[in-house]
Parts: sequence; C-alpha cells; structure tokens
Amino acid sequence: MLDSMTRRGFTVVELIITITIMGILLTLAVVNLTASQANGRDAERKGDVEALALNIENYYNNQDPNLFMSGGTYLGSSYLNDSEVKQFLPDLDPKSTHAPGVDVSGPISVVEATNAVATTAGVLPQPSKSNDVYVYQPLTASGALCFDPFITGDCRKFNIYYFQEVSGTVEVITSKRQ
Repeated sequence: MLDSMTRRGFTVVELIITITIMGILLTLAVVNLTASQANGRDAERKGDVEALALNIENYYNNQDPNLFMSGGTYLGSSYLNDSEVKQFLPDLDPKSTHAPGVDVSGPISVVEATNAVATTAGVLPQPSKSNDVYVYQPLTASGALCFDPFITGDCRKFNIYYFQEVSGTVEVITSKRQ
C-alpha cells in the first residue's frame, strides 16, 4: 500500500533551505545595487567639479589681458552664485553646478569657502554626505581668500572640494596655475 502512494510537495526543511538561499541572494543583490549607485554618484560629483574647473580655467584664459595687472584672474567666490554663474561661465552645463539628486531648477550646490586653509581636512564648510556641496576656494597669490578680484586682488589659484561617498573622503581639484 505504501508503495503505491507517491510523495508530493516539498518538506518543511526543503522550503526553509530554499527561502534562506533566496534571502541571501536578495541581500547580495541589494548590497551590490547600493554600492553601484554610490559609485555612480561619486562619478557624477567628480565629473561635475572637473567640468566646473575646466570652465573656470576657460574664464581665466579668455579674459582681456589688460583687465588685470597680472594678465588674468580666476573667478572670485562672490561671482560663483545662482545668478552670475551663467554670465561668467556660459558654456557650463547647469547640471554640473548641482550635486547628484539635487533639482537643477533649485539653488546651485557650489558654495564659497569661508577660510583659506587649502587642505581637504581644513577647508570650511566641509563637504560631506549630509551637505552634498562643492566648495569653491579662490586664493590670491599670498594665499588669502579671493572674494572679488577687483577688491581683494587677483585670484591666482583655486581649489574645488567635493565629497566621495564610497571612500568617505573629501577630494580636491586644483587650478592649473598653482
């Protein structure tokens, strides 16, 4: 009689093992997706600051050499705001002034440095995951902050600081004329 009965379905142990394996695979997929998204945001941040730096270099190169005593200047931090960035950097893609996930129609993510400490640990404000900003730090030849080259003297160099999510570090892009 037992021989004629066939076993149908799965045992509880087989179901538990299958569900456990599926849970592990799902967890690995979510972790991998999260890491990929963070890498993508980091790549976007780096691309943004590189485009910003390139456009600021172009601004320097396209000036009238008679405008400043030294022949050229970078943008002062007072000129890098919502209303004036389009005027002074007309070729810059508006997306490059906004951190990943920030609405392009909102305020730009580029803020001016409030100190002249030219290190990734010392610049203020400090870019971080909680305040996803790009910190622009124009400096005079003597190393002081340069808000307006007509008032504080020529902006001879600059640094742009940004946060890298995967490594948890602040990175910097420097001007070509350091």
